[in-house]
Amino acid sequence: MSAVIDPSQGVQASQRICELAPPQRELLAGAAQRALVFGPDGRVARERFEREVRALAARLPQGRYAVNLCENRYRFLVALCAVAVRGQINLLPPSRAPAIVDDVLGRYPDSYCIGDLALDPLPPRYLRLDAQLEQLDGEPLRVDDEALLAIGFTSGSTGQPKPNLKTWGAFRTSTAQNLAALGGLLREDGATELVATVPPQHMYGMEMSVLLPLLGPLSVHAQRPFFPGDVARALADAATPPLLVTTPVHLRALVESQIELPALAGIVSATAPLPRELAQTAEERYGCEVREVFGSTETCVFARRRTAREQAWTPLPGVRVCPQPDGTAIHAPHLPDAVVLADLMEVEPDGRFHVRGRAADLLEIAGKRASLGDLTRKLLAIDGVDDGAVFQLDDADAFGVRRIAALAVAPSLSEAQILAALRRSVDPVFLPRPLKRVAALPRNETGKLPRHALEALLRAQA
Repeated sequence: MSAVIDPSQGVQASQRICELAPPQRELLAGAAQRALVFGPDGRVARERFEREVRALAARLPQGRYAVNLCENRYRFLVALCAVAVRGQINLLPPSRAPAIVDDVLGRYPDSYCIGDLALDPLPPRYLRLDAQLEQLDGEPLRVDDEALLAIGFTSGSTGQPKPNLKTWGAFRTSTAQNLAALGGLLREDGATELVATVPPQHMYGMEMSVLLPLLGPLSVHAQRPFFPGDVARALADAATPPLLVTTPVHLRALVESQIELPALAGIVSATAPLPRELAQTAEERYGCEVREVFGSTETCVFARRRTAREQAWTPLPGVRVCPQPDGTAIHAPHLPDAVVLADLMEVEPDGRFHVRGRAADLLEIAGKRASLGDLTRKLLAIDGVDDGAVFQLDDADAFGVRRIAALAVAPSLSEAQILAALRRSVDPVFLPRPLKRVAALPRNETGKLPRHALEALLRAQA
């Protein structure tokens, strides 16, 4: 029986396991009776989970790939592990939107879909899980460390979603890193219960709400709460102060709702920059630390900070951040090769770093420079603007200049008033034209703004 990874050992533990263990690794850690999942219907132990995985693996369709569309987190876990045990590869689309699923199926034709909802339209070769999962006894679930467990896709916020291949061995190592990233927030005398608002198909959700309960001393809530009331009810299902894994968008909604939450072990945030003021407000209101983690689909999590008190990011054990002209190279124990991100980073002598923007966000017009990130921050700073985004159009005008556009959610302001406020802090050459007021921005399930959705909304407002 494999042991739960000790978070205090961090990356050294994972390296030692990889060196000494046989090629086949168990999919789950801990005792047979330990709770893997909890929720309003009670708790599910490892031994029951393994029986349900074996039964599902035995009845999966033929195919090399399975598109995992499960909404319920427990059923996602069962499907993920069943596909892996069957020797197939999980495809994790950034959205369940039919166009996105069709695109993934077009890239990987030897595929079927598996889910737990009555989807409309129905995806091709769709296996819907039964309300009551069957069970089958057998040997412990094992997967080769070199096996390709999943292919995750970027969100599409900067263009076409890109595939990223993840082996079971890499996931095991990155999970040890994540346990190190959560050091001080987890219980020392038992399992920490976890509630996540992010979908398991997203790499952040995969890392924090799927791999951690599989391999670490954590138990995850079976559902994915979205609205503040749902989040509060899910947190109340925990027997001990739970860890809340969320995003800046969801955290802001919780704070603004003023809903009461039970005592928390901590709050973890990612997917978008967390404003320091929001982190400070959340820490004061909920009486716990808000810890922001930095990562990407390509790299997984590789740094952390307490945003309410720190501006610099601290790399996880064994991680090196190396700036270069086109971005930053990330070296980490769970990455077979360095991954170059478009983020521009400034590294301090002690190894901590600051994110200064993205190479693609830098603007140069009429000999002047600005960044889309800074322009968006100035838009959001306007009193009356609830949400907004500034982006650069792909097509150039007659003079060869790619115009800057903006969308703003500002019910009490006119477009002219927003532009007038921007003129106080923005050079005229960088004023967004067009700037359109909208009822809401097209954020996806993790709060990100896919580029194609922004452009489509802008065209609809023309």
